[in-house]
Amino acid sequence: MAIKALINGKVQAGLAIDDRGLQYGDGVFETIAVAETGPLCLDEHFARLREGCERLSIPPPALPVLRAEVALLSGSNPGSNSVSSSGSSPGVVLKIILTRGEGGRGYAPPAEARPNRIVALYPWPAYPPGHASAGVRLRFCRRRYGINPALAGIKHLNRLEQILARAEWQDQAIAEGLVMDLDDNVIEGTMSNFFMLKDRALLTSDLHACGVRGVIRQKIIGLAAGLGLAVHEQAISRERLLQADEIFLCNSLIGVWPVRMLADRPFKPGPITRRIRRALIGENAIIPPC
Repeated sequence: MAIKALINGKVQAGLAIDDRGLQYGDGVFETIAVAETGPLCLDEHFARLREGCERLSIPPPALPVLRAEVALLSGSNPGSNSVSSSGSSPGVVLKIILTRGEGGRGYAPPAEARPNRIVALYPWPAYPPGHASAGVRLRFCRRRYGINPALAGIKHLNRLEQILARAEWQDQAIAEGLVMDLDDNVIEGTMSNFFMLKDRALLTSDLHACGVRGVIRQKIIGLAAGLGLAVHEQAISRERLLQADEIFLCNSLIGVWPVRMLADRPFKPGPITRRIRRALIGENAIIPPC
């Protein structure tokens, strides 16, 4: 449940029932980690939000307005203490949702969109602390992503593929599931991107046809050269992934989780994974693990 939220800059109870975000998933969103210093990677999140708006032909929000609302809720404005009031939590979660707005029945978008904007603050998720140090156990999902280059990369509101994939398991010992496309290429986790290390090169999936280009994924790609690592975005089969020297997951909230088990194959959290986490912390891109 949200700690507090603004809808179009005001405290309101909800949206109209004919909002197209509710009716059709017609919109985009961003999930942002907020530390005591303020929201992390905010410009990158804003840039991806704007790209999503452009791809869906939704008028983007005015950046100064959005920055002011984020500052108000996140505690990055003077005199606010949103993060410190969360107790022992390392941070809070900020979510921005932009829908096309209200429209009549049917798929045809209105000639003039009037977007609705939600900025909401949530408690930090209670991830087990051992995930960041000892690593996590993964599974391969049975569900496959459809091929859709028109939507690939952006965080649109329709997450049904991820929901169906995540519904495949209830075992709490499994932290995440990896999803493949229709050609059996491993694309991403249900909530994360992944990297594999092989022969001192970082490999991550090619997301031109499906999947989400995560903000932390892009940060890692940008940092790789400075860490002495080549990085390649390419098709990665299940068999290729199981040959990795190291595997890790990433997103804005988990930061970096090393993988210790995928299917029945054990892995060891390795030095490159730790170096990448330290580099991201040094760039103020992720919140350090507790």
